[in-house]
Amino acid sequence: MKHALEVSVSPVATVARRAQPAVHGRTADFLALTKPRLNLLVLITTLAGLYLAAPAGVAPLTLLQTLIGTALVAGGAAALNQVCERETDGLMRRTMRRPLPDGRMRVSEGMRFGLLLSAAGLLQLALGVNVMSAAVAALTLASYILLYTPLKRRTWLSTLIGAFPGALPPVIGWTAATGRISVAAVVLFAIVFFWQMPHFLAIAWLYREDYARAGIPLLPVLEPDGRSTGRQALLYTLVLLPVSVAPALVHLAGPAYVAVALALGAALVVLSVRFARERSTATARRLFLASIVYLPLLWGALVVDRIWL
Repeated sequence: MKHALEVSVSPVATVARRAQPAVHGRTADFLALTKPRLNLLVLITTLAGLYLAAPAGVAPLTLLQTLIGTALVAGGAAALNQVCERETDGLMRRTMRRPLPDGRMRVSEGMRFGLLLSAAGLLQLALGVNVMSAAVAALTLASYILLYTPLKRRTWLSTLIGAFPGALPPVIGWTAATGRISVAAVVLFAIVFFWQMPHFLAIAWLYREDYARAGIPLLPVLEPDGRSTGRQALLYTLVLLPVSVAPALVHLAGPAYVAVALALGAALVVLSVRFARERSTATARRLFLASIVYLPLLWGALVVDRIWL
């Protein structure tokens, strides 16, 4: 009897064991569509915009609903972007293992998932926070999917165009706290806008062979010697330096923040100069890594100066 029971239960247990990794794999694939590591920076800049607009703090529910809504819209935008770019993703080594180009997920599933997340996020912001924050999030989504994504395969200017939706998250945070867009919000937008250019140009140089294989006409692909890429990275970094101290001009920060911004900006300029001169994998990687460190440190200094100093 015991042996018979073991035989009868064994196939069920085997199926369960096999199904569990499959379920976990599906969950991981849907999570991968949202680009969680990239969108963590979106939430950081949104949170910074929120607290810079309201240094005395906001209601916990408003904070929670702003972050949830923004995360949903950002995740939906990432999923829809991967649906649109599944063919080019399949041609690049660093993206070919994503769920859609690898065939682990149907296009219809990715599309429905992206639309559902985006709609849920916009509704969350509109009903739980305010209409203005939802409008800015909708503009972010539309410009990312309808402008940047299709232009990426047509012109090197897509990098510049893509910096527009990428710079809107702090404005979402600002409008969530205030319900309006002010000059200060535009300053926050400008900081992220100009920061993105050396950041993405360094990425484009590091993965230029991948982009060339996929037929994406980024600047390092069109001009393989990298001179234009290096010059533009340096130019935007030089513009970022004065823009980064502009919060002091609109009464968002004081001398302590300005000192930090100038020090961080000077370090980024030095690395951009080295990249413009040498244009090697090493100099591009240093610029890329420094840009990742730069923005959280800058936002942190700005928030600390605004709230506590």
